[in-house]
Amino acid sequence: MMVLLYIAITLLTFVCMEAVTWLTHRFVMHGFMWYFHEDHHQPKYQNTFERNDIFFVIFAIPSILLFYFGVDGGVNYLFFIGLGVLLYGISYFLVHDVLIHQRFKWFKKTKNKYLIGLRKAHKVHHKHLGKEDGECFGMLFVPFKYFKI
Repeated sequence: MMVLLYIAITLLTFVCMEAVTWLTHRFVMHGFMWYFHEDHHQPKYQNTFERNDIFFVIFAIPSILLFYFGVDGGVNYLFFIGLGVLLYGISYFLVHDVLIHQRFKWFKKTKNKYLIGLRKAHKVHHKHLGKEDGECFGMLFVPFKYFKI
């Protein structure tokens, strides 16, 4: 029974991370931390790394802490919340940095309708070069209109 509970905690955390990401992207990255996100909205990257990559570190810290405290005195629910955060982070990396921005040349020619929709929605987000007037702040759940081919 505990296994099902831990799987549910992991999946629920994964789903909740999309909301956390949307809110963070909309109000933090396009808000008071725009300085770190701004270079990501420029058409050509100048370096291998962007200032925007600091958000990977920021999101990794709670996951690491949850893993640490999730094994303190035996495995507990915190470990599985950390696992959900980690799995979302891996998904985010594969969708955002690999599929959409092609920082690594994998999955270059996908014909998957869902992945093409995600790519379209993010491209619409990047039409706005400034921090104001953005749209499509989500990563894995985007409006259905982007899935029409």
